[in-house]
Amino acid sequence: MSDNKEKPEDKRERLRQEEIKRNLASNIGDGFNRAQSGSLVDLVGSLGWKGTGILIIVIIVGYIIVSLFFN
Repeated sequence: MSDNKEKPEDKRERLRQEEIKRNLASNIGDGFNRAQSGSLVDLVGSLGWKGTGILIIVIIVGYIIVSLFFN
């Protein structure tokens, strides 16, 4: 794989930024909502597939421990 190839994460982010620049007026509401609550797409994109898998496992194990503790 050569160094001039763009990673999929970088390509998605570049395309997202270009879309925001083209449609600034239509994205104002989305921007306000993301600033307050965050976005699942941004979270998963920043973690990658390994981080997302670990997050899912931690949530499942946490749920199991809490359900055992309160039952």
